[in-house]
Amino acid sequence: MKMKKILGFLCAALLLCAVLTGCSDGQPEDNNTQLTDQEAADQVTAMIDAIYVQERTDETDAQCEAAKAAWDALTDAQKDLVEDPDYFGRDTGDAAADDPLNADGIGENELLVASFGTSFNDSRVADIKGIEDALAAAYPDWSVRRAFTAQIIINHVQARDGEKIDNMQQALERAVANGVKNLVIQPTHLMHGAEYDELSDAVAAYQDKFESVRIAEPLLGQVGDSATTVNADKQAVAEAITAEAVQTAGYADLAAAKADGVAFVFMGHGTSHTAKVSYSQMQAQMAELGYDNVFIGTVEGEPEETSCEAVIDKVAAAGYQKVVLRPLMVVAGDHASNDMAGDDEDSWKSMFNNSGKFTSVDTQIAGLGRIPAIQAIYVAHTAAAIAE
Repeated sequence: MKMKKILGFLCAALLLCAVLTGCSDGQPEDNNTQLTDQEAADQVTAMIDAIYVQERTDETDAQCEAAKAAWDALTDAQKDLVEDPDYFGRDTGDAAADDPLNADGIGENELLVASFGTSFNDSRVADIKGIEDALAAAYPDWSVRRAFTAQIIINHVQARDGEKIDNMQQALERAVANGVKNLVIQPTHLMHGAEYDELSDAVAAYQDKFESVRIAEPLLGQVGDSATTVNADKQAVAEAITAEAVQTAGYADLAAAKADGVAFVFMGHGTSHTAKVSYSQMQAQMAELGYDNVFIGTVEGEPEETSCEAVIDKVAAAGYQKVVLRPLMVVAGDHASNDMAGDDEDSWKSMFNNSGKFTSVDTQIAGLGRIPAIQAIYVAHTAAAIAE
């Protein structure tokens, strides 16, 4: 076991003792060994670090519960000293509005919706649950269940809100235990990237547990051979996200926005995986549609032409004075709120503003998953997988 996990678990036991006994360090009060505010905050930081991992263990449930109990036992002043006070302290909406879709009684046909996940409650409901609900409505004869591939996020939601979401192994084991015969997995991932590959590997280990197992296409479909390769999925996505952004910005159509000097910039995550060419293909798709004032960028700057600096130069060179930033991500979570729309100097909003090249920079914090036309693409991909 890693030292950080050991430290976090020991801290969990210590602070649970403190909560139960009414002392601050797990020792009798007359011992004069009470923790300082910083020490109490540091222990909670260590406990958060212990569950901020991409691995579930036999101790995870207890660690999540202990971390939340320890946080709740802190004073407001102590909470401010925790290294990441937003882990428990940030209000991201009502988790009760969500449904983890982890019930048994599945039946013979299961549609497992696999997502990276998000700890932003409102975004999870609008974007991920939005897709799940659309699939459930389209396929009433299939039981829709959920899995997240990011254990870090699963732990965060569980510790903070008490909502337990299955990881891929748990979801697959649940399907086996429920006697599912036909399993279709619909990834909400954007492309055939690293996460899609990892999901495929996880499913392969259970291939012989079901009569049939199929994995549907991600949102953008097949990657293609070159940076200019496009397909019907990429066209549908380009049209859907652009129409939504234009409408949200208050314009009748993209031409009206262009006439007003407005450029739309969609910010994706980026990746070192070979699938990164998908971002270049989306830019090629925008060009093929004649969307001259629509640009594609990525947080990671991979591929290179999608870095924030490169996109700023392209938008400015094209003569646009106004910019609207919107995430090219299924979920509007941390990247959208902080990397894109945050106030730090390295956020995209700040970098576009600080470049001095634009008269206005606006943001639209909304994931792709809440757009009905995007949901329809996932529904179509699931239909193709069921029909195989």
